[in-house]
Amino acid sequence: MTRRRRTGSGGQVDRRGAISFCFDKRRYQGLPGDTLASALLANGVTVVGRSVKYHRKRGIFSIGSEEPNALVRIGNDGQPNTRATMVPLIDGLEAWSQNRWPTLGFDVFAMLGALAPLLSTGFYYKTFMWPRRAWKAYEHVIRKVAGLGEPPVRADPDAYEHAFGHCDVLVVGCGPAGLSAARVAADAGADVWLVDESPWAGGWLNRERATIDSRTGSEWAAAEIAYLESLANVRVLLQTTAFGYYDHNLVALAQLPAAGSAGRQRLWRVRASRVILATGAIERPCVFAGNDLPGVMLAGAARAYVNQFGVRAGHRAVVFTNNDSAYRTAMDLHDAGVTVVAVVDCRTAADPGVEEEIRQRKIPILKEHVLVCAAGGSRLRHVRVRPAAGPAGRSSRLKCDLLAVSAGWSPAIHLHAQSGGVSTYDEATASVIPADSRQATHLAGAVCGRFGLARCLDDGARAGAAAAAKAGFSCQPPRAVARSRLPGDAGEVAPLWAVPDSASGKAFVDLQNDVTGGDVEQACLEGYESVEHLKRYTTLGMGTDQGKTSNINGLAILAGRRGRPIASIGTTTFRPPYTPVTMGAVAGPEVRERLEPVRRSPTARCACGTGCRIRPQRPVASARVLSGRRGKHA
Repeated sequence: MTRRRRTGSGGQVDRRGAISFCFDKRRYQGLPGDTLASALLANGVTVVGRSVKYHRKRGIFSIGSEEPNALVRIGNDGQPNTRATMVPLIDGLEAWSQNRWPTLGFDVFAMLGALAPLLSTGFYYKTFMWPRRAWKAYEHVIRKVAGLGEPPVRADPDAYEHAFGHCDVLVVGCGPAGLSAARVAADAGADVWLVDESPWAGGWLNRERATIDSRTGSEWAAAEIAYLESLANVRVLLQTTAFGYYDHNLVALAQLPAAGSAGRQRLWRVRASRVILATGAIERPCVFAGNDLPGVMLAGAARAYVNQFGVRAGHRAVVFTNNDSAYRTAMDLHDAGVTVVAVVDCRTAADPGVEEEIRQRKIPILKEHVLVCAAGGSRLRHVRVRPAAGPAGRSSRLKCDLLAVSAGWSPAIHLHAQSGGVSTYDEATASVIPADSRQATHLAGAVCGRFGLARCLDDGARAGAAAAAKAGFSCQPPRAVARSRLPGDAGEVAPLWAVPDSASGKAFVDLQNDVTGGDVEQACLEGYESVEHLKRYTTLGMGTDQGKTSNINGLAILAGRRGRPIASIGTTTFRPPYTPVTMGAVAGPEVRERLEPVRRSPTARCACGTGCRIRPQRPVASARVLSGRRGKHA
């Protein structure tokens, strides 16, 4: 293992053990508690995949289910398009990169980058219309070059289950708001289900250096989840994604099994009297030239890899931001031994408290500056910055191998939208937030645009009390929680969607589908001014990540090009699933002989030719109808 990438202490990994795993036939070692992504970063693996359209090298970009780049196949013939950020590391794990031929380091189709002027947005519709009889030849080549992953060719040996559940209050999200809501509702006597897609309770509390009740955030979350699990009226489901919100408060969950258990996934259909959405927010990047290079990462992700996994994503870092939260990244990286070259802030001022902490660490702050481009070939080598109001041609060079970017936070409103809820653009937070709910739904925390640890805890408690009261339970006032404010909780966000007059080079809006800012502008020039038309014409937000890090930037660029406010543009339609769900979980146990069970009458004759009667079989619980059993010669 590359020890230079590991911090000397800290993190929630077990440094006494070691786990062996393979990536593209090369063997590496990680630690218990790692994910595949953190283990790859710890071993110095910066390139993990290739982009769809131009086959450009891509590295790990985020730390959660919003990951657009690090898509891998697990096993020789296993599940494709698995996000490395969501795969807990187990001994003997085998993972393979995707979308490259013949190897990740040398991809023949990388030559498509040189043909970029011919591969503008919508080129499929413009190029392959003639001659019609040649379409079969076109299709063969297109399918070879494009696409994400390859489907398995052998039968899936794993078992899947379907299950049904009912509860008074279903809480989606196990961060500070979700934990606070679940505790208040459970103490009121409600039957509570608490679900989260992560294997660890606490959400971002595991990734921050926060304190609550004189304990670290992760310790507080562990104590809360232990208390909730001890209650008879609470069910906690970790590694369980709420991927669909349907009519009459029906929520679909995809549960991954615990290590060592039988089966692969369980699909739950849960009907709840009240649903609390505490799904948090997703950090968004900024659009500038070279923003897809390996080494460019979301600021929150760079901070999280240090705090949760004890992994430095680089040795020399530059932080580019328009809000205060990225200042915490600069502090945590510096304290972990990373050289922070500078904090580049497009605003005139930040929170005085975080500025003072940065200055105490002797980290330069470049106020009213923007990042022009990132450069370096196969991975990040340096960035160029200039004053925001200065001439476009005058910039300075900063040498680095890690660029941590934060252009604000986008509330994860996907389930709210699936339920029929209405959303609106909020100027104060520069994000799309929920407005009206159409079902028995409560929202709490960052999903409402209420950022900050103290506000999330208070908001969660209020949502838990309101949900329990609506479900018919009397609630006591929420208990007071002593808490300390995280540095960078306060402060305004200066909207920055794309760097104006950026340097020459590709500036990507959607990293997974290779959609650039120029593609969005071209689509607008060609008359595709509706957000839904823009989405289909450019494929913006149509990948497996469903535009989690790209949608709002694309909408803002479209609004700017049309000269209209972002609020008037609207949003694309969020449809289930929130994250990809394997078809095996959807089918469940109704496969093979149970796919189309046969019912035979008692008078039916056996096919053996001896005239014996067929004895009816006992009902199978998971089958739709009774299955018949052959006679004595079965």
